[in-house]
Amino acid sequence: MTGPLLTIDGEVESPVSLAFADLAGFPAEQQICDVSRIDPKRQGDAITLAGLLARVNPKPSAKYLTLHASADDFHASIPLDAVRERAFLIYRVNGEPLSPKSGGPFRFYIPDFAACQTSEIDECANVKFVDRMEFSAAPGEDNRPHDAQEHAELHERETK
Repeated sequence: MTGPLLTIDGEVESPVSLAFADLAGFPAEQQICDVSRIDPKRQGDAITLAGLLARVNPKPSAKYLTLHASADDFHASIPLDAVRERAFLIYRVNGEPLSPKSGGPFRFYIPDFAACQTSEIDECANVKFVDRMEFSAAPGEDNRPHDAQEHAELHERETK
């Protein structure tokens, strides 16, 4: 059994589905051991988005990255260039696959998301339960909250 898979597709030269062992096998320079060194509120190990991009080779037409989380039917579409060098995907804690309680199977994270300086990237672009990353020429599916009330309602549902 391979466990949960991360599918990466869309406007890429080499679409893939990656299991935990595949991510653990990425080169050391594409790994972030102990993400708490970057953000003390986070824990675990991650793969850099740049490392994932090197694996799938996005086409020049790929301008957006849509993060899909089928577990809670959440989707966020963000400009690729704004996060290309800063985002990462957390996939393990203490050597084990990231649990659903921690946002697994995979959790997309943008440290200091406000530094991206685009209204298309907000706190909700840090997506839990990711199982698919889709690259596209135009914005993809996005059901993030549009105002403070929707944002509060989303987080209230998460705590129930």
